[in-house]
Amino acid sequence: MTGTYIQMILALAAVIGIIFLMSLFLKKRQGKSGVINILAYQSFGPRKGIAALKMGREVLLIGITSTDIRLLKTFKENEFDEHTSSEINSKLRMLRDIKERFDEHK
Repeated sequence: MTGTYIQMILALAAVIGIIFLMSLFLKKRQGKSGVINILAYQSFGPRKGIAALKMGREVLLIGITSTDIRLLKTFKENEFDEHTSSEINSKLRMLRDIKERFDEHK
């Protein structure tokens, strides 16, 4: 009877180990062959935000809500430099400030 329990525990441990190893393998594989890279994400509340995604040689600025995803702007890879990034960050800060003021007046 005890031998059966030991076999069952060993079999369960083996299955869990295989699942864990497969998840590690798939995470590594997904990271190397990913077509989309997330450059930045700014949340504006639950399920709301703006993301900068790199796809190939383009950078996409995307607005995300709980019901919709919209393309806000597309940049070529060489157009998206430090100046553009700082400009986007300043506009995001401005939007965040407007949202905070709006939330205070509710």
